[in-house]
Amino acid sequence: MTDLREAYQVPAGDGPHVRMNMVMSLDGAATVGGRSGGLGDDADVATMQALRANADVVLVGVGTVAVEGYGGMRVSDDDAAWRRSRGLSAQPRIAVLSGGASIAPEHPVFAQAITRPIVLVSSEADPQRVAGLAEVADVIGTADLVDAVQQLAKAVGRRILCEGGPTVFGALIEADLVDELCLTLSPKLIAGSAPRVAHGPNESVRALALADVRRVGDELFLRYIRPAR
Repeated sequence: MTDLREAYQVPAGDGPHVRMNMVMSLDGAATVGGRSGGLGDDADVATMQALRANADVVLVGVGTVAVEGYGGMRVSDDDAAWRRSRGLSAQPRIAVLSGGASIAPEHPVFAQAITRPIVLVSSEADPQRVAGLAEVADVIGTADLVDAVQQLAKAVGRRILCEGGPTVFGALIEADLVDELCLTLSPKLIAGSAPRVAHGPNESVRALALADVRRVGDELFLRYIRPAR
């Protein structure tokens, strides 16, 4: 049986490696009932766990933290042992992208944290809010998204797993920061007005190359990587 953790190891390199993990329906919906969780199944969860096991840090937008109910993120004891055997910390850290420092210090993502979280804020964020967050997390002030990724890689490690949401994904595409996309294609039709997996104010065309296709039942797991420059 293939060890998904081995299959999803991050390619060697020097700079940050930003890997997206997203799920969508057959008709392009990124959510059902307002959340992405209703699209995946046990195989999708197993893939997410393998991706987290390979990450130095998991980056999530503040909106997704609120909607998806993020709490104290941790990998299993077996994954923690696997990480340690490869020179990684036992647990990846979580970084919340909250430009305006709007997330409350009492949020479960801080209160239930296994390792000290990180909050990425704009240099223009309210100092009082920043001070409150500094009590429960490491706060990093950033000039823009490129600066945020660079600082995150320097502070924690180059293996950055981003779990969305669509607005963050769209911004990463526009900034040309996406090195890899792990996309779960859920065998569902949703219709309605659900968002795409990525959206933003501008079209930004970026080509990726198909690296792997894995089928579990009626679900497809697609892995795309940035072509060599």
